[in-house]
Amino acid sequence: MAADYDAPRNAPDGDENTISIEARGTKATGLAADLDEGDSADGFELDAAIIDDALDVVVLPMQENEFTCVECFLVRPRIQLDHESKLGPVCMECAAL
Repeated sequence: MAADYDAPRNAPDGDENTISIEARGTKATGLAADLDEGDSADGFELDAAIIDDALDVVVLPMQENEFTCVECFLVRPRIQLDHESKLGPVCMECAAL
């Protein structure tokens, strides 16, 4: 039996289980549904010592035996070089795709 899914759905009159949209109210969805009443951005405080340690990162320059793949933009060791394209080196993982 074919059903017309575009046709408006009308609830039978006198249905006790039917609740209007106004009566149901709005319900939070997504991230708002996961938050508790007391949650706010101001409620999270981090210790200054933890912040300083977490942001202390040493960045090394690219080594002689490394290359940057032009497809995924990751720095890879030369052993993972598949081929050189017009744009530059391509790693084995990107060449397999």
